[in-house]
Amino acid sequence: MKKEVRPSAIKGTITAPASKSMVQRAIAAALLSHGKSIITNPGNSNDCVAAISIARALGATVTVLPNSLEIIGTSGITNNHLHCGESGLSIRMFTPIAASFSEEISLMGEGSLTIRPMATMESPLQQLGAYCKTTHGLIPIVVKGPLHGGKAALDGSLGSQILTGLLMAAPRAKEDVTLQVKNLQSKPYIDLTLEVMKAFGVSADNYNYEEFFIKANQKYQPTNFNVEGDWSGAAFLLVAGAIAGRIRVENITTSSRQADKAIMQAIMQAGAIVNEKSNAIEVCHAPLSSFSFDATDCPDLFPPLVTLAAACGGVSSIRGVGRLEHKESNRSLALQAEYKKMGINIEVDGDTMLVTGGPISAATIDSHNDHRIAMATAISGLTANGTVFIEGAECVAKSYPAFFDDLNTICKLPI
Repeated sequence: MKKEVRPSAIKGTITAPASKSMVQRAIAAALLSHGKSIITNPGNSNDCVAAISIARALGATVTVLPNSLEIIGTSGITNNHLHCGESGLSIRMFTPIAASFSEEISLMGEGSLTIRPMATMESPLQQLGAYCKTTHGLIPIVVKGPLHGGKAALDGSLGSQILTGLLMAAPRAKEDVTLQVKNLQSKPYIDLTLEVMKAFGVSADNYNYEEFFIKANQKYQPTNFNVEGDWSGAAFLLVAGAIAGRIRVENITTSSRQADKAIMQAIMQAGAIVNEKSNAIEVCHAPLSSFSFDATDCPDLFPPLVTLAAACGGVSSIRGVGRLEHKESNRSLALQAEYKKMGINIEVDGDTMLVTGGPISAATIDSHNDHRIAMATAISGLTANGTVFIEGAECVAKSYPAFFDDLNTICKLPI
């Protein structure tokens, strides 16, 4: 599917989509609970749909209602083949959870998930007494439990998703679990995991993000859980306000545990006008200047940060490039290639991306089947000197299916 974005000022109010990071965690917790949970505002992203499918395969009863999910916890596996779609979080989170069941279970996926590294799943699960085997370091993954418990060591330098899965599975172990973690990245996502676990009645002790202790035989409790708005999706909308007009994004708050709320630091540093309201953020365009930002703990912000930097005077620097290789695309290369088409120079110096702001040229963009590349270039198109065409735009359904509809509602008269 090809979408086109014409130069336009923006003005209006949008409700942020549901946080796919939070809803996937909530679905997993509800799956492991004994009884009925209600998850409100789950959204309809492809990653959410994949998590629902997995929960059903692992024995949960899931009823999809207009703005909620009714989930009755597992009564026994119904399908030992779990399809995770293209969701990196789902496969890394549900692999340890699947390993807490006594049956052999295989996990698979599609698209970019087929080339994302999975070998680091094996060792910590084996240390905890489960069987785990990847396919030459890739999917499919085969696991068999139960989890016996004990100690496991893991490297957190590639991200926090494996740790999230281990934390969520550990309460089901036969013995207490200690997880020793080196070089943990994306710490805010672990805060989010622990918050969801606590909401469902289980806990883990966090010792400076270097060691976690989880008491065995804890029971997840069914609960009513409301999913926050997604800062990852909202970041693109807020940047749109900063570069092309005025916007109010509702259903987000800076008190959130989500890592991507850090976008506000860059927007304010760049010079946009920001007002925080009750459960909403307003951003208005002002003359923008270059900024410096460390995205190591929030690598999903790279695309909207590049969009912002492209509209700023001077050279902006964004740290954390090493976190970009194994996303839906190699985002560093994809951002360089597509923004070059629009006349923006991006260089990489070690772990830092340097973006020289300037006029945006009309272009035809390849999304690289990456939802965040599609959204970033679409927002940049608002200030282009002509139409920006985005090929493969349907990929936004992974996280924000209504993105182009929402963008259309706030586009006003051409600039």
